[in-house]
Amino acid sequence: MKMGSAGLASIFSNGYRSLSVPASSLRTLASSSLYKHCKSNGKSAILPCSSSSKRKLSCLSSRVDVVQTATTSSVNGYPKYDRLLPCPSDNGPPRVEHLVVSEGGPVLEYICKALDLPLLYVADLIHFGAVYYALVCPQPPPTATPEQVRIFKQVTAPSVLCKRASIKGKTVREAQKTFRITHVEQFVEAGTYLRVHVHPKRFPRCYEIDWKSRIIAVTDSYVVLDKPAGTSVGGTTDNIEESCATFASRALGFSTPLKTTHQIDNCTEGCVVLARTKDYCSVFHGKIREKKVKKLYLALTAAPVPIGIITHYMRPINMAPRLVSEDFIKGWYLCQLEVMECKEVPWPDSVIQENYCIEDSGWPLKDLAYECKINLLTGRTHQIRAQLAACGAPIVGDSTYMTAAIAEMANPGLNPFGKHKKYTSESDNEMAITEWIAQFGKEPSLGIGLQACQISWDDGEHFYEARSPWWRSRMA
Repeated sequence: MKMGSAGLASIFSNGYRSLSVPASSLRTLASSSLYKHCKSNGKSAILPCSSSSKRKLSCLSSRVDVVQTATTSSVNGYPKYDRLLPCPSDNGPPRVEHLVVSEGGPVLEYICKALDLPLLYVADLIHFGAVYYALVCPQPPPTATPEQVRIFKQVTAPSVLCKRASIKGKTVREAQKTFRITHVEQFVEAGTYLRVHVHPKRFPRCYEIDWKSRIIAVTDSYVVLDKPAGTSVGGTTDNIEESCATFASRALGFSTPLKTTHQIDNCTEGCVVLARTKDYCSVFHGKIREKKVKKLYLALTAAPVPIGIITHYMRPINMAPRLVSEDFIKGWYLCQLEVMECKEVPWPDSVIQENYCIEDSGWPLKDLAYECKINLLTGRTHQIRAQLAACGAPIVGDSTYMTAAIAEMANPGLNPFGKHKKYTSESDNEMAITEWIAQFGKEPSLGIGLQACQISWDDGEHFYEARSPWWRSRMA
């Protein structure tokens, strides 16, 4: 479908949480699920607001002056902005701002004025990959008021959008697609949608690591890294700077950044393969698809795990926590792992726990832990963590899944996908799922008892091992 005036309205049919509006009328949208209607100088207007994890506001403005509608950090309780470095020790609450450019120009200048942010701070955000643009963005969310919907329709009328040469000839999907802003002087035309992650997720651990010591192997095609816990392999949506790929590239003096071929969780340590070229990145992806890559893990669990293959089915929703069921559920993903061995080991002492920010989450028995060697047969996000917790043997330090395992121990019928599920109707099931999700905890602050200890491919032709896991550092 090409984009002419008749088809423009269909662009907004998918219902994004955020909104945007073109050219001459609108201004700023802050992260949206609620709206705040205000009055200014006796005239009705919807003024820009800010967003946080606890208070999400989305606002339209019918005014054109960027400075007058700017978000002021001090008014909204945000810290004074300066630079993204030095890195803070803790992650602050999320803040995402949604803007629509009213007058074309350099993106850096526009964001600074629209959000009342320092030039150097916005430049850092762009360097971190925390700023995105799109030509067109969909309609307001269901929570929008009739007045906001009316204003939105007025400023996004086909007669307005069809005048933009950049939109003509593009499909709906093409017009909605977001791209990273890559340069501070990048020009953005009036009507361009911008998404600014003002508080990107940070990874302080990156600055504490001796990255050269974490390199396992360097070849012409790839690098094998012993990834530290508390780091991201290839970066996040709002932070591609503080990643293993970036820091390993610098440590090796590479002018061309390493590329991600596969992922392991931020809180997991161990073997990761980074490609030196796009071609090898594609080659390795092919090996993964063809199941030529074998991964072994060491897991430190809070209870013993039976030897053999463990099978679950994972809910196909791409967000944590990952829910798993022992029973087959249509549409859910098959998850299988093989526990090759399980042996008793001492529970990590207080010094080790403090060094790695390990949280016990209230687990009652802390004399013994259990080190399990696991062959990962299917590779789902959080698979090992979710499956072991579902077996009543959560990973030590896994504050996300251990709290749910403890809750199920206290109330065996709490898990709607467990052996003792109690619901009898579909409505009961929905309530049970909601209650069950509430039992899961926060994301681990640094590390958990999980290591990708070995990786190999091509029938062992390429074989690499990680160093001893952190919990062995004081074992007898």
